[in-house]
Amino acid sequence: MQEHFHFTTDRAKIQKQYAAIFVFVSAQLSCIQVHLHRRNRHLVKQQDAVIIAIHLLGKLLGFTSEQAWHRFVTGNLFTNGSFLERSRYNRRCRALGFAIKWIRHELAKRGQHHAYAVVDSLPLPLCHTARMHRVKRFQEIADIGYCASKKQWYYGLKLHLQVTD
Repeated sequence: MQEHFHFTTDRAKIQKQYAAIFVFVSAQLSCIQVHLHRRNRHLVKQQDAVIIAIHLLGKLLGFTSEQAWHRFVTGNLFTNGSFLERSRYNRRCRALGFAIKWIRHELAKRGQHHAYAVVDSLPLPLCHTARMHRVKRFQEIADIGYCASKKQWYYGLKLHLQVTD
């Protein structure tokens, strides 16, 4: 986990990942043509492409805490104090939510070709087994099934996951 006291990934590798994401985000941001109506746009400390690239890098590295990610960014990537404060960074990320979703979608489309993939499935029970014969919800998509690994019946859906490298 990256939020622990010691982060073992090399800083040069992280900066290289950031540079690659920044180049991709800059190209995609010009294609989106989203004009955000903000006052004092000329006074921003960091451009939108930098904010989006930093946000995507945080998701890529697996940070779940906004505070821990901001502390990591200001301590490792922007050490000269040129990055936004935490609350301003989080507000800008929320304001750029549409552009972030679009770019994450484009990144996911681009990375469809992987050398290895692991597929697994598991039951997704919707109710307890005592109620499964009288339940009325999700009748058109859910059904009664048997999970051989757990040796039990369930009413619900079957979730199939594919994990790539």
